[in-house]
Parts: sequence; structure tokens; C-alpha cells
Amino acid sequence: MRIAILSDIHSNLEALQRALDGIDAAKVDAVYCLGDVVGYNADPAACVELIRDRCDGVVCGNHDAAVAKEEAIGELPADGQDAARHNRQCLSDDQLSYLASLPDTLTVENCTFVHATPDTPRAWKRLTTYPAAQSQFDHFDTDICFIGHTHVPAVMADRLGVLQVRRGHRYLVNVGSVGQPRDQNPKVSFGLFDTDSFEYHNVRMTYDIDGAAQKIRDTDALPNRLATRLYDGL
Repeated sequence: MRIAILSDIHSNLEALQRALDGIDAAKVDAVYCLGDVVGYNADPAACVELIRDRCDGVVCGNHDAAVAKEEAIGELPADGQDAARHNRQCLSDDQLSYLASLPDTLTVENCTFVHATPDTPRAWKRLTTYPAAQSQFDHFDTDICFIGHTHVPAVMADRLGVLQVRRGHRYLVNVGSVGQPRDQNPKVSFGLFDTDSFEYHNVRMTYDIDGAAQKIRDTDALPNRLATRLYDGL
């Protein structure tokens, strides 16, 4: 089965539409989302509806929880708090209920899907070091676990020196961010994985940053900094 994995859309409709164009071209069998559908950008309602319509499974991210239930909203950066309050006002009761109902993890076809970490998903920890990543392998049973949250694509194996996904090892794979990349590359980032061949590819695509940034500038409730960072991939 050929699957696409999205994460961290963050209400960026232009980026999400571009990612879905790429996914359609790849002719996948299923699409999964690792959460943070909302936050930071200006189109939460449209992004929620697209994700609901197009994805076969979705897990909850910290911004989804903050927007839907005001959960740990004070732990977000100041700009994230402003965006969460703005996004909440833009969503219908049904859309808020949908986000609030999302599970913490999913397991499908030898793949685990979680927003941050499989050990304690709602702790929203960031895996930025090899030792931190290694501690996670005891907390999922599949050969591969897909994560987001840091907005930086990466492949972390159960052994040092294994840099690409191949059979014979287990992996944590960060698919990067669709709507707010932070690896100094502003292009949309998502993953494609073939469960039969065990081949993984990180996909990068340009999108209409100008359009997404202008929507932020046109919204008084969102800081202009959120528009500027889209161009820099920060």
C-alpha cells in the first residue's frame, strides 16, 4: 500500500492544496495526517474541511487541542496563542468538536502515527537528539513510526549510521511541515511511504507563499511575524 503522510498544516490553505496536488499525482492509496491542522495561519476552517474530506486517519496535535479545547494554550509561543484564539473564532462548533475528538495515535499497516512522541503523546515533547529518539522505540510496536511537531524532516533509525529507511531496522520518521517548515527551506514538506517495498521519500514542493502571507497580513488578529517566517522556512 502506498500512503502519504502530512503534518503541521497550521491553517495554511495554499500549502495544503499544493501538498494534495502532489499526493494526487503520486496516486496513493491512503492519506494520514499527524495533527496540527490549525494554528499560526489564516484559513483554519478550509483546512479542517479538506483534512476531514481527504484523510483516512488523523491524530491530534497540540495546536488542535489548544484551538478545540483551549488545552495548554498558555504553553504555546505568544504568536501561537494569538493564532489559536483567532482560529478558534473562525471554526464552527462541528469543526471544533471534530478536532477535539481526534485520537492521540493510530496504527495501520505496520505504521504508527502520532504528532509528537509515542511514549506520552500529550506531553508534546520535541525529538531533537539521537538519545531522545532512541528512548521512543520501546513505546511503539510497528517497524516505523511517523511523527511531526518539530517541523523539521528527519529519519531516525534504531541504530546509529542508518540514514535511510530500509528493511531490517525500525524507524522514527519526521515528515516535516506542510504549512510552516522550520528547516530554513520554505517549501511544503510531506512523506510518501510504500508499505510493501518499505521505501520512504520526503517530498518538497513550492507553493503560493505570497497568498498565504497576505492573508495573515490582512487579519488584524495574527502577528505579521507569522507571514514573514513563511518566506524563510523558520
